[in-house]
Amino acid sequence: MTTHDSQILPSAAPGLPVYDARDFRVAMGVNIGDPIGDASELVLDDVYHLTPGARPRPIAISMEQGLERLTVAPGTEIGQPGARLFLDCLATLMAPDGTTVEALVLVVLDSRTQYIAQVCLMPFATLLPRTDYALVSVDRDSAQDRFVEQACASFARGTKITLGTGEQRAIELLQPGDKVLTRGNGVQPIRWIGQRTVRAQGARAPVVIRAGALNNLDALSLSPNHRVFIYQREDRLRTGRREVMVRAELLVNGTTVVRGEGGFVDYFQLLFDNHEIVYAEGIATESLPLDAATRPALPKELRERIGREGVPRRGPRAFELPEGVLDGRTATDVLRAASAG
Repeated sequence: MTTHDSQILPSAAPGLPVYDARDFRVAMGVNIGDPIGDASELVLDDVYHLTPGARPRPIAISMEQGLERLTVAPGTEIGQPGARLFLDCLATLMAPDGTTVEALVLVVLDSRTQYIAQVCLMPFATLLPRTDYALVSVDRDSAQDRFVEQACASFARGTKITLGTGEQRAIELLQPGDKVLTRGNGVQPIRWIGQRTVRAQGARAPVVIRAGALNNLDALSLSPNHRVFIYQREDRLRTGRREVMVRAELLVNGTTVVRGEGGFVDYFQLLFDNHEIVYAEGIATESLPLDAATRPALPKELRERIGREGVPRRGPRAFELPEGVLDGRTATDVLRAASAG
């Protein structure tokens, strides 16, 4: 990741959707019948099945000391609060049609014995029941980087950001210090710009919101976890909240919102003194939300500076729509109508 400058911190990730290992078992192979385990137990080419009816449940992770010491936070559905948790490995699974799904294997320790008490699977794409998933790789070194990458809200190269002057400027031409129009705090200077290039495949492929889908003039490409802000003039979502945010991946419908598969994508992150709502291709979207999950993405000198200053970071007070509230096939129609009133 390349860099550029700042001021700036919550220390608990919201509930992350994971499957209990017992919901993902070997159907064919060396470990037949066994649930997915930690890296030491995994065997390449074993074929896994998701148990019919299994659903991901949230595990809350506390990151008081960053990624160096993860624990299960209170209010979790999975794991014992206070227990140590490790990002064990990154597994890559392949379906019969050749598509791949990356998934983090999380290990929770017993608080008393410090032995493994529970294993969880956090997939970065949807797992389907009655589908063969062959284990094709196990990476012990990239789990933390992948976890951080997933947490970083990113814009693709070419995205036009609205400046304080009203100018629309491509994100790759921005510099720290450039003043950007924000929804909640007027014109704010950029403190740091990050960049990374990844293969546009599977869970890393950008979500492309085509022109007009959300009243945007041009297409907008975002990382899948990047949240779009919607102000409801009419509460069509029945949330009781005017301000809502929704992850881009939940808007995919195969027509007006699609995955931009193929080749490579340059992702950029914008950091401000606070977690801001900015305008990208005219759509209100979030800047990089800096917390204990994303802070490792910053260069070392900037992390150290943030640690010394310890400035609290405020964010938009919007309700995040959980998975299942919106039907991807009609999501953009509903959100467009809600914002129009």
